[in-house]
Amino acid sequence: MQVGTTTIIGPAAGPHIRDAVSRTGEAAPVVEFHITDPGSSAPLSRGADGVLRYGNLSPALTELLDLQVHAFSQREAVVEVGGGRLTYRELWHSASRVAGGLQEHGIGYGDRVAVHMPPGIRWVQAFLGALLSGAVPVLVHHGLPLALADRVITDSDADFVLGSADRGCGAVRGGHHWMADLPDGAAFIDDGAALNDLALLCYTTGSGAPDAATGVELTNENLLSAIRSMVAALDLPTEGLRNLLLHPLASAGGCVDQLLPTFAVGGTVVLARGRAAVVEAIANERVDTLAANAAILRGLLPDLAAGRAGGLCTDRVIRISTADQRRVASGESAPGPTFARDLGEVFPSARQWSVWGATETSGIGLAVGPTAGAAEAADDSVLGFPFGGTELALCGPEATTGQGELLCRGPNVTRRYWNDPQRTADRFTGSWFHTGDQVSIGADGLVRRSA
Repeated sequence: MQVGTTTIIGPAAGPHIRDAVSRTGEAAPVVEFHITDPGSSAPLSRGADGVLRYGNLSPALTELLDLQVHAFSQREAVVEVGGGRLTYRELWHSASRVAGGLQEHGIGYGDRVAVHMPPGIRWVQAFLGALLSGAVPVLVHHGLPLALADRVITDSDADFVLGSADRGCGAVRGGHHWMADLPDGAAFIDDGAALNDLALLCYTTGSGAPDAATGVELTNENLLSAIRSMVAALDLPTEGLRNLLLHPLASAGGCVDQLLPTFAVGGTVVLARGRAAVVEAIANERVDTLAANAAILRGLLPDLAAGRAGGLCTDRVIRISTADQRRVASGESAPGPTFARDLGEVFPSARQWSVWGATETSGIGLAVGPTAGAAEAADDSVLGFPFGGTELALCGPEATTGQGELLCRGPNVTRRYWNDPQRTADRFTGSWFHTGDQVSIGADGLVRRSA
C-alpha cells in the first residue's frame, strides 16, 4: 500500500463536503490520503458521493444467508460447547419459526427487535429470527448493567425483546404476556429489504459519551461490505472453516466481522463460554480459526499455554484474528509487546491478523496480517493498513504532515447515528467519520496511534 498526493477538502470540493470544525470551534483542514490496496481484487467503484463501493453485493443480508443455507444445508452452522449443535438447515428452519412467531405478534418490516441474552445457539436463533421477520435487530450486550441495557432498549424504540430465559421475550408495549421461550410460529422469511435499508442497530459507548450508549445505524450495504471485506482480508476458505468465536456476539466485532463472514463461506461458528469450554472446543471441535477481542485472548493465554504443555493439541489452529475495536476510547490497556510472540508459542501453526475498527465502521477498517499488509517493526502503536474500500483522512493543524485525528469513509461506514442528528453532525464531515483517535499515517500507509 502506498500514499499518493494529499488533498485538502474545502468548499470547492463540492456541496457534500465541508471543513471540519475543531474542538475549539475553529475550522480545521481535512486531508485525504489516497491509499490503494494492491492486494484487493474486489470490484470497487467510486460513487457520486466519493465513497468506494462494491458493485455486486446481494440486495440484502437475508438473501446472502439464504443462498448459503441452500449451498451448505448439511454442514454444521453453529456449535455451542455444552449446548448442542445445528446444521444450516436446522438453524434456518428454527430462525424462520422465530420470525413467524414475531409476525404473529405484529412484528414486521422496519420494527426494532432487541436481542438481549447470553451468547449461544439461542442468541443466534434470535438474531436470525429478527432478521428474517423483516425487523431490525438491536444488539444489547448481555454484560451491560441492567439499567443501561434498559436505556438502550428504550432509546432504540424497540417493539419486542428477545431476552434470556429469566428476562423473557415479549412486546415492549401493549401489556402482552412475556414468555421464557422464543416466539414460535409458522416458518416465515421476509425478503423485501434493499441495500440502503437499515439492517442492524449496534450500540457503542465509545462515541464521546462514556456513560451512555449511542445507537449506530448499519445498512444492508454496510454489513454486506464488511462481510466481503473480512472474507478477503482473512483469506477465509469455503471448505469447512471452524471458527471459535470469543468476541461478544452483541458487538460489531463479533456479529458483523466474525459470525456473518463465517456463515458467508459456509463455515461453522463454535461458541464457548468460560476457560474450560474454550479448552474443550480446541481439543474436541476441530477448530482451525480463533477470533477474539485482544483483551479476552490475552486473559486466556496462560490457561492455553498450560493446556498445550499438558498435551492440548493447538496445532490445528491455523488462523487467529484479534480485534482492537476502539481500545483507546474504551480505556483498555494494550496487549503488550510480546502478545504476538506469546500467541505464536501457543499456536505455532497459526497465521495472525489484527483488525481495528469502530462500531461506526462496522468494526473494520484497518488490519495487519499475512494478507492485509505486514508492518515492519510492529508494536502496540500499530493500528494497520486500510482495507475493503476504507479510505483515510486526517483532521487538524498538522494533518498535512501526516499527524491528526483519524477520519474514515467507505462502504462499511455508517451514514448516521440512531435518532441523534446533533451527534451525527458533530462526528461527520460529509461522508467522513471522525473517529476521535489521534494517529500518524506513514509513507507506506501504515496507521499508528500518536504518542
